Amino acid sequence: MNRLEGKVAVITGGNSGIGLATARRFAEEGAHVFITGRRPNELDAAVQQIGKRATGVQGDVSKLADLDRLYETVRREKGRLDVVFANAGGGALAPLGAITEEHFDTTFSSNVKGLLFTVQKALPLLRDGGSIILNASIAGSKGLEGFSVYSATKAAVRSFARSWTVDLKARKIRVNAISPGPIDTPGINGLGLSEQQIEEFKKNMVGSVPLGRMGDADEIAKAALFLASDDSSYVTGVELFVDGGMAQI
Repeated sequence: MNRLEGKVAVITGGNSGIGLATARRFAEEGAHVFITGRRPNELDAAVQQIGKRATGVQGDVSKLADLDRLYETVRREKGRLDVVFANAGGGALAPLGAITEEHFDTTFSSNVKGLLFTVQKALPLLRDGGSIILNASIAGSKGLEGFSVYSATKAAVRSFARSWTVDLKARKIRVNAISPGPIDTPGINGLGLSEQQIEEFKKNMVGSVPLGRMGDADEIAKAALFLASDDSSYVTGVELFVDGGMAQI
């Protein structure tokens, strides 16, 4: 339908999972996407998969110099931005009593600091009337065992969406958050669990989802496309749950 025809988008963490699925969707709808990822080989493979409408910029969102390099590349090649999907982030399980300083710092550095500066550093290039999409999580609204630090970061992301909606209202820039439920992506492998524990984790999650299954990355990508396009022209400041109903009951 070419809902993003001629638009320029940045998607952090676009080398796998939700980010890659969204980059593919955006490109199919006519956008040129700049994607980031920490692993060069995986990033190159993602660019090949997306096609000629993708540019890969290796980097870590928690490192401000990497973000500067990203936006300098966007400025040099396209000169402007229409959409920012601050998607990069992650976390590992750590129940209270086992939380380390390193776990706390790493999780907040990527999910909060990295997201904040991904957006702030985009503002000089982002056109008035553009769209900012933040990847939050149902973990920001629900108590999930072992996820307290991760959940706190995602609650911060939801708060950012509210505050930045007001901060950017004079520029008519829309800021919205997507809160995925359990999504079957490679990120699950980063939770620090064994293969057997991962299967048990998935089973327990599905048991709490009214639709009775895990979601897939493209289901989040479809929601991001809605928020990036003019279909959501009167939507700002919201938290869009894409969770099979998990956080709604």
